[in-house]
Amino acid sequence: MFSKAETLKTPSGATLALRHEPACADARGILLVSHGLAEHSARYAAFAARMAKDGFHVYAHDHRGHGFTTAPDAPRGQFAPRNGISRVITDMRAVRDHAVARHTGLPVVLFGHSMGGLLALAYAQAHPTDIDALAVWNSNLEPGLAGRIAQVVLAAERMLKGSDVPSAVLPRLTFDAWGKSIAGRRTPFDWLSHEADEVDAYIADPLCGFDVNVSLWIDIFATTFADASAEGLARLPRRLPIHLVGGDEDPATERGRATLAFARRLAKSQLEDVTTIVHRGMRHETLNESPALRDPAIDAFAGWCRRVVEEWHRIPEQT
Repeated sequence: MFSKAETLKTPSGATLALRHEPACADARGILLVSHGLAEHSARYAAFAARMAKDGFHVYAHDHRGHGFTTAPDAPRGQFAPRNGISRVITDMRAVRDHAVARHTGLPVVLFGHSMGGLLALAYAQAHPTDIDALAVWNSNLEPGLAGRIAQVVLAAERMLKGSDVPSAVLPRLTFDAWGKSIAGRRTPFDWLSHEADEVDAYIADPLCGFDVNVSLWIDIFATTFADASAEGLARLPRRLPIHLVGGDEDPATERGRATLAFARRLAKSQLEDVTTIVHRGMRHETLNESPALRDPAIDAFAGWCRRVVEEWHRIPEQT
């Protein structure tokens, strides 16, 4: 569990479920965590505790339509009927401002897993001066032709039955297909991790694995194509440190190929400080993998964070 839990009202009209793990030692930075689709921020408690030991104040909140966050226009599985991503970014900025007001004079690292990585990238483009480093883990930002087909399917579903109901097709093209791709699978969610206990905890969690509305799927694909474009990436500061992680057994990122493709896209956009790691033997939830896989990945990330914040503190105008 996180050490502290609170709620935060935001200008979007949401009341966010917000969790905080204070830095255990002399604070060196702030780490903001953006969780993935059909899950919630409490699942990041162990990661938060590990990063707190490294001197980071960690904040994680439940996005709209997820966890214990509430909003009049966001039932479970929906960001909002319209302009969902902009409302999510408004919420994320409220968390960022809340954390910065509590811990002045510290650099901000924004971390996102899967859908959360997409949202973190969208935030970095919308507010490029708000953060000092960006981490995008296990996110497919190269949906290609399959993504375009998904958009056509979603448009048809919206026309036939509206956007505030679960998609009947997208789960079969994503979660179901990823589950079936795992040889010798024990459960439909073995694509998440090799760790049986972690998979079982996800399946047993009533706040995980729920149906997602058509509107949220539409938001995800529209934002993916826009923010991974050359125009979108041009909005990022060239010197922004970026940390990309994938797994070579993760079907959600084409077994790491999508991670490498996005890294090449960043290079073409002349981003100057990009670290890319595709971990061998890793499935989708790097943070919930077996310790032999998970711990070195988190250690490498912690080392990257230390390097980033040390460089930030050395810049004269930041001190």
